[in-house]
Amino acid sequence: MKIVVIGGTGLIGSKLTNVLRSRGHEVVAASPNTGVNTITGEGLAEALAGAQVVVDLANSPSFEDKAVLEFFETSGRNLLPAEKAAGVRHHVILSVVGTERLPDSGYLRAKAMQEKLVKASGVPYSIVHSTQFFEFIGSIANSSQRGEVIHLSTGMMQPIASDDVVAALADVTLSAPLNGMVEIAGPQRIRMSAIVQRYLQEMNDSRTVVGDPKTPYFGAVINDESLVPAAGARIGATRFETWLSQQRKAA
Repeated sequence: MKIVVIGGTGLIGSKLTNVLRSRGHEVVAASPNTGVNTITGEGLAEALAGAQVVVDLANSPSFEDKAVLEFFETSGRNLLPAEKAAGVRHHVILSVVGTERLPDSGYLRAKAMQEKLVKASGVPYSIVHSTQFFEFIGSIANSSQRGEVIHLSTGMMQPIASDDVVAALADVTLSAPLNGMVEIAGPQRIRMSAIVQRYLQEMNDSRTVVGDPKTPYFGAVINDESLVPAAGARIGATRFETWLSQQRKAA
Protein backbone atom coordinates (compact mmCIF):
# COMPACT_ATOMS: atom_id res chain seq x y z
CA MET A 1 0.00 0.00 0.00
CA LYS A 2 1.24 3.49 -0.81
CA ILE A 3 1.12 5.88 2.15
CA VAL A 4 2.08 9.56 2.02
CA VAL A 5 3.23 11.08 5.31
CA ILE A 6 2.97 14.87 5.18
CA GLY A 7 5.61 16.20 7.57
CA GLY A 8 7.39 12.90 7.12
CA THR A 9 10.82 14.25 8.12
CA GLY A 10 9.78 15.59 11.56
CA LEU A 11 9.93 13.93 14.98
CA ILE A 12 6.77 11.86 14.61
CA GLY A 13 6.81 11.68 10.81
CA SER A 14 10.27 10.20 10.49
CA LYS A 15 9.53 7.53 13.11
CA LEU A 16 6.16 6.71 11.55
CA THR A 17 7.73 6.44 8.10
CA ASN A 18 10.24 3.90 9.41
CA VAL A 19 7.56 1.84 11.16
CA LEU A 20 5.29 1.72 8.12
CA ARG A 21 8.17 0.78 5.82
CA SER A 22 9.17 -2.00 8.21
CA ARG A 23 5.65 -3.38 7.78
CA GLY A 24 6.15 -3.62 4.04
CA HIS A 25 4.42 -0.47 2.79
CA GLU A 26 5.57 2.06 0.22
CA VAL A 27 5.92 5.32 2.14
CA VAL A 28 6.57 8.81 0.79
CA ALA A 29 8.06 11.13 3.43
CA ALA A 30 6.63 14.39 2.12
CA SER A 31 7.90 17.77 3.29
CA PRO A 32 9.21 20.98 1.72
CA ASN A 33 12.77 19.66 1.83
CA THR A 34 11.69 16.60 -0.19
CA GLY A 35 9.87 18.75 -2.74
CA VAL A 36 6.31 18.52 -1.40
CA ASN A 37 4.79 21.70 0.01
CA THR A 38 1.17 21.84 1.17
CA ILE A 39 1.29 25.65 1.46
CA THR A 40 2.31 26.30 -2.16
CA GLY A 41 0.93 23.05 -3.56
CA GLU A 42 4.33 22.16 -5.02
CA GLY A 43 4.76 18.43 -5.65
CA LEU A 44 1.40 17.42 -4.18
CA ALA A 45 -0.13 15.81 -7.26
CA GLU A 46 3.01 13.79 -7.94
CA ALA A 47 3.36 12.60 -4.33
CA LEU A 48 -0.31 11.61 -4.05
CA ALA A 49 -0.52 9.69 -7.32
CA GLY A 50 -1.52 6.11 -6.48
CA ALA A 51 -1.68 6.73 -2.71
CA GLN A 52 -4.31 4.95 -0.66
CA VAL A 53 -3.61 6.73 2.66
CA VAL A 54 -2.34 10.18 3.66
CA VAL A 55 -1.15 10.96 7.19
CA ASP A 56 -1.00 14.72 7.80
CA LEU A 57 1.58 15.59 10.46
CA ALA A 58 2.54 19.02 9.10
CA ASN A 59 2.88 21.72 11.74
CA SER A 60 3.09 25.49 11.57
CA PRO A 61 6.56 27.03 11.96
CA SER A 62 4.92 29.85 13.94
CA PHE A 63 2.48 29.53 16.84
CA GLU A 64 1.35 33.16 16.54
CA ASP A 65 -2.45 33.15 16.31
CA LYS A 66 -2.86 34.54 12.79
CA ALA A 67 0.08 32.65 11.33
CA VAL A 68 -0.91 29.25 12.69
CA LEU A 69 -4.52 29.65 11.53
CA GLU A 70 -3.37 30.61 8.04
CA PHE A 71 -0.97 27.67 7.93
CA PHE A 72 -3.54 24.98 8.73
CA GLU A 73 -6.23 26.56 6.58
CA THR A 74 -4.00 26.97 3.53
CA SER A 75 -2.48 23.52 3.94
CA GLY A 76 -5.86 21.84 4.31
CA ARG A 77 -7.41 23.66 1.36
CA ASN A 78 -4.54 22.54 -0.85
CA LEU A 79 -4.09 19.01 0.44
CA LEU A 80 -7.63 17.70 0.83
CA PRO A 81 -8.92 18.47 -2.71
CA ALA A 82 -5.69 17.02 -4.13
CA GLU A 83 -6.31 13.83 -2.15
CA LYS A 84 -9.87 13.58 -3.40
CA ALA A 85 -8.69 14.01 -7.00
CA ALA A 86 -6.07 11.29 -6.48
CA GLY A 87 -8.60 8.83 -5.04
CA VAL A 88 -7.09 8.68 -1.53
CA ARG A 89 -9.23 6.44 0.65
CA HIS A 90 -8.09 7.40 4.17
CA HIS A 91 -6.88 10.72 5.61
CA VAL A 92 -5.29 10.63 9.09
CA ILE A 93 -4.40 13.70 11.15
CA LEU A 94 -2.70 14.13 14.50
CA SER A 95 -4.40 16.70 16.71
CA VAL A 96 -4.48 17.55 20.42
CA VAL A 97 -6.49 16.26 23.37
CA GLY A 98 -8.61 19.16 24.60
CA THR A 99 -8.79 20.99 21.26
CA GLU A 100 -12.55 21.45 21.52
CA ARG A 101 -12.33 22.58 25.16
CA LEU A 102 -9.81 25.42 24.79
CA PRO A 103 -10.99 27.97 22.21
CA ASP A 104 -8.91 30.71 23.88
CA SER A 105 -5.76 29.04 22.51
CA GLY A 106 -4.95 30.34 19.03
CA TYR A 107 -3.10 27.12 18.21
CA LEU A 108 -6.01 24.93 19.24
CA ARG A 109 -8.49 27.13 17.36
CA ALA A 110 -6.37 26.45 14.28
CA LYS A 111 -6.34 22.71 14.94
CA ALA A 112 -10.13 22.76 15.39
CA MET A 113 -10.45 24.48 12.03
CA GLN A 114 -8.16 21.85 10.47
CA GLU A 115 -10.39 19.10 11.84
CA LYS A 116 -13.47 20.85 10.44
CA LEU A 117 -11.92 20.94 6.96
CA VAL A 118 -11.10 17.24 7.18
CA LYS A 119 -14.65 16.30 8.20
CA ALA A 120 -16.12 18.32 5.31
CA SER A 121 -13.65 17.10 2.68
CA GLY A 122 -15.46 13.97 1.54
CA VAL A 123 -12.33 11.87 2.13
CA PRO A 124 -12.80 9.11 4.76
CA TYR A 125 -10.78 10.13 7.81
CA SER A 126 -9.42 9.36 11.26
CA ILE A 127 -8.48 12.03 13.81
CA VAL A 128 -5.98 11.08 16.53
CA HIS A 129 -6.07 13.38 19.57
CA SER A 130 -2.81 13.10 21.51
CA THR A 131 -1.72 14.58 24.80
CA GLN A 132 1.57 16.50 24.94
CA PHE A 133 4.76 14.57 24.11
CA PHE A 134 7.49 14.00 26.70
CA GLU A 135 9.88 15.32 24.06
CA PHE A 136 8.20 18.75 24.15
CA ILE A 137 8.50 19.33 27.90
CA GLY A 138 11.67 21.37 27.38
CA SER A 139 9.89 23.55 24.81
CA ILE A 140 7.01 24.11 27.23
CA ALA A 141 9.54 25.33 29.78
CA ASN A 142 11.26 27.65 27.31
CA SER A 143 7.99 29.16 26.11
CA SER A 144 7.06 30.20 29.66
CA GLN A 145 10.42 31.56 30.84
CA ARG A 146 10.89 35.03 32.31
CA GLY A 147 14.50 35.48 33.25
CA GLU A 148 15.49 32.38 35.19
CA VAL A 149 11.94 31.67 36.33
CA ILE A 150 9.41 29.56 34.44
CA HIS A 151 5.75 30.35 35.12
CA LEU A 152 3.41 27.44 34.40
CA SER A 153 -0.10 26.24 35.01
CA THR A 154 -0.72 23.71 37.75
CA GLY A 155 -3.35 21.97 35.60
CA MET A 156 -3.09 18.24 35.06
CA MET A 157 -1.37 16.68 32.04
CA GLN A 158 -1.10 13.07 30.87
CA PRO A 159 1.90 13.28 28.54
CA ILE A 160 2.99 10.50 26.20
CA ALA A 161 6.24 9.28 24.65
CA SER A 162 6.62 9.94 20.93
CA ASP A 163 7.26 6.23 20.31
CA ASP A 164 3.83 5.45 21.78
CA VAL A 165 2.26 8.14 19.59
CA VAL A 166 3.85 6.53 16.54
CA ALA A 167 2.63 3.06 17.51
CA ALA A 168 -0.94 4.33 17.81
CA LEU A 169 -0.71 6.30 14.57
CA ALA A 170 0.60 3.27 12.69
CA ASP A 171 -2.31 1.15 13.88
CA VAL A 172 -4.86 3.82 12.91
CA THR A 173 -3.18 4.37 9.54
CA LEU A 174 -3.39 0.70 8.64
CA SER A 175 -6.98 0.26 9.84
CA ALA A 176 -10.28 1.27 8.27
CA PRO A 177 -11.17 4.98 8.57
CA LEU A 178 -12.88 5.85 11.83
CA ASN A 179 -14.75 8.84 10.42
CA GLY A 180 -14.33 10.00 13.97
CA MET A 181 -11.72 10.59 16.67
CA VAL A 182 -9.62 8.47 19.04
CA GLU A 183 -7.63 9.79 22.02
CA ILE A 184 -4.15 8.64 23.07
CA ALA A 185 -2.24 9.51 26.25
CA GLY A 186 0.51 8.40 28.57
CA PRO A 187 -0.07 6.23 31.66
CA GLN A 188 0.34 8.95 34.33
CA ARG A 189 -1.41 12.18 35.25
CA ILE A 190 0.83 14.89 36.70
CA ARG A 191 0.63 18.65 37.12
CA MET A 192 2.29 20.64 34.37
CA SER A 193 4.43 22.68 36.76
CA ALA A 194 5.56 19.51 38.57
CA ILE A 195 6.59 17.54 35.49
CA VAL A 196 8.56 20.45 34.06
CA GLN A 197 10.35 20.97 37.40
CA ARG A 198 11.20 17.26 37.53
CA TYR A 199 12.50 17.33 33.96
CA LEU A 200 14.71 20.37 34.66
CA GLN A 201 16.18 18.74 37.75
CA GLU A 202 17.03 15.59 35.82
CA MET A 203 18.66 17.69 33.08
CA ASN A 204 20.69 19.63 35.71
CA ASP A 205 18.88 22.81 34.69
CA SER A 206 18.92 25.40 37.50
CA ARG A 207 15.84 27.32 36.39
CA THR A 208 12.96 27.51 38.88
CA VAL A 209 9.33 26.67 38.11
CA VAL A 210 6.53 28.70 39.68
CA GLY A 211 3.11 27.06 39.47
CA ASP A 212 -0.06 29.15 39.23
CA PRO A 213 -3.49 27.82 38.19
CA LYS A 214 -4.20 31.12 36.41
CA THR A 215 -1.11 31.02 34.18
CA PRO A 216 -2.24 30.41 30.57
CA TYR A 217 -0.96 27.53 28.48
CA PHE A 218 -0.52 28.78 24.90
CA GLY A 219 -3.20 31.42 25.49
CA ALA A 220 -5.73 29.37 27.46
CA VAL A 221 -6.21 28.94 31.21
CA ILE A 222 -6.55 25.22 31.85
CA ASN A 223 -8.07 23.14 34.63
CA ASP A 224 -7.44 19.55 35.68
CA GLU A 225 -9.63 18.18 32.86
CA SER A 226 -8.56 20.42 29.95
CA LEU A 227 -5.58 18.39 28.67
CA VAL A 228 -6.42 14.87 29.82
CA PRO A 229 -8.37 12.25 27.84
CA ALA A 230 -11.80 10.84 28.51
CA ALA A 231 -12.42 7.22 29.46
CA GLY A 232 -11.61 4.79 26.67
CA ALA A 233 -8.43 6.47 25.46
CA ARG A 234 -5.55 4.34 24.19
CA ILE A 235 -2.85 4.47 26.88
CA GLY A 236 0.83 4.29 25.97
CA ALA A 237 3.16 1.95 27.84
CA THR A 238 6.06 4.33 28.55
CA ARG A 239 6.16 5.94 31.98
CA PHE A 240 7.81 9.31 32.49
CA GLU A 241 10.56 7.83 34.70
CA THR A 242 11.44 5.30 31.99
CA TRP A 243 11.64 8.03 29.38
CA LEU A 244 13.78 10.21 31.65
CA SER A 245 16.16 7.30 32.19
CA GLN A 246 16.49 6.93 28.43
CA GLN A 247 17.30 10.63 28.10
CA ARG A 248 20.00 10.40 30.76
CA LYS A 249 21.62 7.44 28.97
CA ALA A 250 21.49 9.26 25.65
CA ALA A 251 23.09 12.34 27.20
